[in-house]
Amino acid sequence: MAEEKPISSTTKRSYWRWSKTDFFPETSFQTLSSYKTALSQTCPRLSDRLLARSSSTDELVTLQKVSENPMQKCLTWWDLIWLSFGSVVGSGIFVITGQEAHNNAGPAIVLSYAISGLSALLSVFCYTEFAAEIPVAGGSFSYLRVELGDFVAFIAAGNILLEALVGAAGLGRSWSSYFASMIKNDSDFLRIKVDSLPVGFNLLDPLAVVVLLVANGIAMSGTKRTSWLNWITSLVSGAVIVFVIVFGFIHAKTSNLDPFFPYGVEGVFRAAAVVYWSYTGFDMVANMAEETKKPSRDIPIGLVGSMSGITVVYCLMALALTMMVKYTEIDVNAAYSVVFEQIGMNWAKYLVSICALKGMTTSLLVGSLGQARYTTQIARAHMIPPFFALIHPKTGTPVYATLLVTLISAIVALFSSLDVLSSVLSFSTLFIFMLIAVALLVRRYYVKDVTPKNDLVKFLMCLFITIGSSIGVSALWNSNERGWLGYTAAGLLWFFGTLGMAFLSKQRVPKVWGVPLVPWLPSLSIVMNLFLIGSLGLTAILRFIICSAVMIVYYLLVGLHATYDVAHQNELSA
Repeated sequence: MAEEKPISSTTKRSYWRWSKTDFFPETSFQTLSSYKTALSQTCPRLSDRLLARSSSTDELVTLQKVSENPMQKCLTWWDLIWLSFGSVVGSGIFVITGQEAHNNAGPAIVLSYAISGLSALLSVFCYTEFAAEIPVAGGSFSYLRVELGDFVAFIAAGNILLEALVGAAGLGRSWSSYFASMIKNDSDFLRIKVDSLPVGFNLLDPLAVVVLLVANGIAMSGTKRTSWLNWITSLVSGAVIVFVIVFGFIHAKTSNLDPFFPYGVEGVFRAAAVVYWSYTGFDMVANMAEETKKPSRDIPIGLVGSMSGITVVYCLMALALTMMVKYTEIDVNAAYSVVFEQIGMNWAKYLVSICALKGMTTSLLVGSLGQARYTTQIARAHMIPPFFALIHPKTGTPVYATLLVTLISAIVALFSSLDVLSSVLSFSTLFIFMLIAVALLVRRYYVKDVTPKNDLVKFLMCLFITIGSSIGVSALWNSNERGWLGYTAAGLLWFFGTLGMAFLSKQRVPKVWGVPLVPWLPSLSIVMNLFLIGSLGLTAILRFIICSAVMIVYYLLVGLHATYDVAHQNELSA
């Protein structure tokens, strides 16, 4: 196929091109007749691609040729630590804490952050093993494509893109809220109300659109430049966070912690599922593996080290907020800036607001880097047009992929409110993290043409029991069943399913860095992620189902045929 042919230095095509071949080079899309033929073969093609798995070599070498130009290896563990800090701190703690403390958890929001932090750290372990051994820009998309196959990877890819778009839009809206609260004590001050639109979509936010365009423009200019800017500004952010914690506890009142569980234990888990957003930046940093100088050393240090510290910081900040003011009086849109005004420290309101704005800005910067690299690898696999995989020869960045994410997220940010965005984002994130834990278990226990069939059957049975019992625990909790019998039965099934895996022979040993206590830690990650998914409620599940249905329709009409052509290009050209 045209995009797979080597391009000599004398015939190298311009980066700025827009032809049909750049978007749809596959045989199935050459003519209307060829497309109709492809559609008529949807069922056999789906059967072919359903469980087809990629390989590490394909992800590391073959697919990168589609980009024509390489990304620049310019990052170290130091860069990754600060990119993780800049991406994670600000993307949730300044955005979601007030909303969830006020509406769902009360002072127990600190436990919500601890639960989510533990779950996130388990996912970090799983991501780190993959990123150290398959250091590509695709992150979770590539890992799932290698271990669980094309179709599962596509569903994950759709949710990855949904996470990227919704996450960026949510940050843009929050940036606008904090900025408005600095001008006037009204977080909606700069928004335009349109009564004809439904509630949740009727407050237009043009400032959020501007912020997204500026942040993504900076990210497109170069990875190392963005990393340096993030590092310098994150030092300032760290100083302000120390101020918030110290002065928060100085002005704390233990009476504000009573009642500690105003919404019950259920509220703690509902909030934990949503505040998971606060930890999602690390998966964006994992996407920088292709631009890391020594991924086997730098990625474990950068990810595990930074996320452990961030979890502690989040718990302290959440506790300080709920001790400074009664949870019922917390502002749901700009909690940390308003709370200092409520205790009489008006000047601190502006300091905290500036820090929050800085934190959200760097989250947008780092998020833009990671989101564009997700999109690049998805385009390299032809699940979306390979045009978006092209790397600019001078900046070494995926300009087209960045523009795609930027423009769509700007449209979403213009219309959608924060509460609508946060539930959608959390479901997609938790779902992907659960799949990564499953993929890690598959990676350890199944190697094609190596694992004995009996061992494969035993492993699949144990995995099915582990996942089924995890879903059972979540279902019991959400049915308001609180008797010990059901939870004991589900817990024992989970334990014996995981124990069964522990007695099986592992078929692959990590070459670089491995998750400890396999299968227990990945299995614990599965049950925690599924439990938090169930805690999001019916509305979030329905939104996820609708979005997934749209993704499947696209896959059957476009993605399936493009990836089939690429996989069978030698047969098609014969």
